[in-house]
Amino acid sequence: MPLIQVFTSAPAPAAESQQALLGDLSRLLAARFKKPERWVMTCLIPGLAMTFGGTPAPAAFVAVKNIGKMTPGDTTALSGDICDRLAAALGVARDRIYIDFADAVDYQWGWNGETFG
Repeated sequence: MPLIQVFTSAPAPAAESQQALLGDLSRLLAARFKKPERWVMTCLIPGLAMTFGGTPAPAAFVAVKNIGKMTPGDTTALSGDICDRLAAALGVARDRIYIDFADAVDYQWGWNGETFG
């Protein structure tokens, strides 16, 4: 159910580093939302053409979606944790990352030919 998608202009790190980042993000979301990691999906799309503030320096857009209600505490903590991880793993400055947090409605989230609603 929790999903994190990372779109970035930073180049793709080595395969091992990509998997380490995705695993770290997966564990982070599972812990924050108190859901089994088996339900977490992660996605990294590097090397995109992007600008932020009118410049092509490395930037990232992150989408986080979860069934349930995210609290201000959840989003504040996740924003810091995600920015720290992306800065370290991809070299994207924290002030060049936007994060969109969205609560998902259970019946609008499909899996295995059904929905969670």
